[in-house]
Amino acid sequence: MAQHFLLSSKAKTLSLLDVIRMTDAQAEEAFRKMRWVETAGAPVCPECGSLDAYECRRPNGALRFRCKGCKGDFTITSGTLFASHKLPLRAYLAAIAIFCNEVKGKSMLAMSRDLGLSYKTAFVLCHKMREAMAQEMKGRIIGDDCPEASVDGGYFGGYVKPANLREDRKDRRRWKNQSGKRQCVVIMREHGGQSLPAVFKTEGAALSWIKSRVQAGTVLHADEAPSWNDLHSKFEMRRINHEQAYSFDGACTNWAESYFSRLRRAEQGHHHHIAGAYLLRYAQEASWREDSRRMANGDQVQAVAAHAMKAKPSVDFSGYWQRHRAVV
Repeated sequence: MAQHFLLSSKAKTLSLLDVIRMTDAQAEEAFRKMRWVETAGAPVCPECGSLDAYECRRPNGALRFRCKGCKGDFTITSGTLFASHKLPLRAYLAAIAIFCNEVKGKSMLAMSRDLGLSYKTAFVLCHKMREAMAQEMKGRIIGDDCPEASVDGGYFGGYVKPANLREDRKDRRRWKNQSGKRQCVVIMREHGGQSLPAVFKTEGAALSWIKSRVQAGTVLHADEAPSWNDLHSKFEMRRINHEQAYSFDGACTNWAESYFSRLRRAEQGHHHHIAGAYLLRYAQEASWREDSRRMANGDQVQAVAAHAMKAKPSVDFSGYWQRHRAVV
């Protein structure tokens, strides 16, 4: 029997011990090369684009550059997801390594203990890494790489606690007895390829989005839920009735179910609550973990760090500490 990829040496190319042994100069060099790929790590002013900049470290030794063109100061993380960071760069590299090494997700409480941070700092840091992961999904079209894909939906949040006495309990399946906070994560996943999640109120509300993000000619697999009936007008559909079988006559949604298995385990085992304004970020994290499950952990860390260095400041947490804006 062949050894599972995650158990092989090919999957473990970076350990936390490797990051701990790095010097601050080595961490700075790694981030410089990820931020300024075209210049092999030579600083480029984010304001005027000048290549004429020199090191001008802060009194505490933190790396800073000064542009000879516009006379402005900037750092490696200026204008990126990690802009205005307070921790040393080595700590950010360690955080990314810890985050990527988890298979189902990382508890924010555990992250705060691992790095000696407050819970709030760990929460914001990990959501920024989820934003970095989501960079890979911008503009993604399902069906480019594989001719078949599965589509399915799963509901999260809106839990209504049942009454203590049996005679006082209500049928929570009825709309009037629900909280109205339940949301649906819809996943489209190529069979053997990439995936793309989104959040809607119901499965039916995702139809126009699905039609716009699936390439014509792609064969879609779905269950017997009536929400997907309208997709027959544009795509070849293969439907499976899960009351009779999980897969039959070439039809199955196992690729989508595998995604929801990871997301549910992350919710139940680590986060306990992933509904609300941040549900999409958790869904994107699970999608990224599914797509990169056959990637060595060193490459995973490199990919997330590179996306963070190329991305703009966080859309969810800009001004979060100062309460300048709230997530909507």
